[in-house]
Amino acid sequence: MAATFSVLGADLAVKGDLSATADLHIDGSVEGDITCASLVQGEKSTVTGAIKAQSARLSGTVHGSIEAGELVILKSARIHGDVTYDALTIEQGAQVDGRFAHRVKTGEEPSLTLVS
Repeated sequence: MAATFSVLGADLAVKGDLSATADLHIDGSVEGDITCASLVQGEKSTVTGAIKAQSARLSGTVHGSIEAGELVILKSARIHGDVTYDALTIEQGAQVDGRFAHRVKTGEEPSLTLVS
């Protein structure tokens, strides 16, 4: 049976691009681009590179652009880069230094949720 979820621990540092068909949970650091189905980023995690995922839940630091269908930016997140999304939720306290762009599909309304 193939793995459906991969965990990169806090003591792991990756230098290079990550591409996975599995869902990823990252607690360590990544210097490179990440492409995956679903991404969960821990509070102490750092990503330096672009993130592209169908869904992403970010609570660490990202230095790079983010593109996700369903994106949740938690209050501990520090984002330095542009954000493209289909649906977006941002918790109060999150810091984003970049531009937001909604990917609007024909016949859809933009979706943004602010959580305090």
